[in-house]
Amino acid sequence: MKIILISIGTRGDMEPFLAIGEILKEKGHEVICAFPEQFRNLAEDSSLKFASLGSKFIDLLESDAGKVAFGGSGSGFKKMMAYIKLAMKQTETNKELVYKQYKLIEIENPDRIVYNGKAIYPIIWELDNIGKTIFISPLPYMHYVKDHTHVAFNSNYGSFLNKLTFSLAHSGMITTVMITKKWLKIKKRITRKQIRNGLRHNKSIYTISPSLFSRPDDWNENIHVLGYHERNKHINWHPDKTLIDFLGKHSRILFITFGSMTNPIPEEKTRIIVDILKQNKIPAIINTASGGLIKPEKYDADLIYFVSQIPYDWIFPRIDGIIHHGGSGTTHLGLKYGCATMIIPHIIDQHVWNKIIYDRGVGPKGVKISKLTTHILEPKILELMNESAFKKKAEQIAGQMAKEDFREELYDAIVI
Repeated sequence: MKIILISIGTRGDMEPFLAIGEILKEKGHEVICAFPEQFRNLAEDSSLKFASLGSKFIDLLESDAGKVAFGGSGSGFKKMMAYIKLAMKQTETNKELVYKQYKLIEIENPDRIVYNGKAIYPIIWELDNIGKTIFISPLPYMHYVKDHTHVAFNSNYGSFLNKLTFSLAHSGMITTVMITKKWLKIKKRITRKQIRNGLRHNKSIYTISPSLFSRPDDWNENIHVLGYHERNKHINWHPDKTLIDFLGKHSRILFITFGSMTNPIPEEKTRIIVDILKQNKIPAIINTASGGLIKPEKYDADLIYFVSQIPYDWIFPRIDGIIHHGGSGTTHLGLKYGCATMIIPHIIDQHVWNKIIYDRGVGPKGVKISKLTTHILEPKILELMNESAFKKKAEQIAGQMAKEDFREELYDAIVI
């Protein structure tokens, strides 16, 4: 088969699709990864074909307005103005994304399309190609769950209001599809009812470990929870001697990263964390990654080690606890290696992972990036490092995840 994988978002949104792409390619299928241009290298590293969806989406997230809106800093008015600026630019960006999806699919005429929640045209394509699209979500609560709102609302308002949030999200998606149809000048008549039925009955796969999010018994048979999947990382990376020496010097080390998340004041966020580590003599490795944290000019190099990138599957088995932004992939990887975890959420779905981590007992409830202060963060870091029950629970979940193997079920759900 020829299978197109369409994922729009930050790097963490690409990883599940790369893992799926590798599984499909191993089985002999032709795989095309349609991602934002900034992630071309990820597809090529996995020896998968790449089709660019342009660079505007990621450029918008990394703009000053994007950093204020999603980095969670500044006054309410400042954030509101940032959202307005983003909205003004978002239409042009969305049009580019939709048009590139449309052109690729029309040219390639695939047998299957595997897509995430930000990809819209596959929903229209499915109406003429029943059963040939598969929706992938690394986030929980995209379909109705009794005791929780839709992931975008992140709460529990009671049964009636919870159900209403899913209806609202569903209605918003249908409206977006209708707008997309107009942008693409599709003349064929498409009704809201057709789209609603398509969304309700299309095949959906949650790439989430059941130890973190179990499948509700009342879900339809077309919705699956098929575990966390990693791509094969062929990275030409070797630790330098200073890192090896740092690891050898300390018995318990904290790892801190904000991944692909940025914010308008990374110097201040970094200073808060570094001061807490210094005050409490906590050894830590800080990953500056996409710039949400930065390496200061002066710091205690015996206590803190800065990196700009590092393979998580190499470092996580060597550390005790993790503080991170709350991406689905980082959350799963940390628990796979039995690390006590605390999340500093930046955007919507990361607040959900923050609650899941806390409810599973693997770490304290984290504080969102906009509320990050020494007064609030310090006791939480101390709790993360000093409460042995967090580490034990994380190791227990790691044992459960080690027994999970959904590769064949995932493959069958896509191609059959």
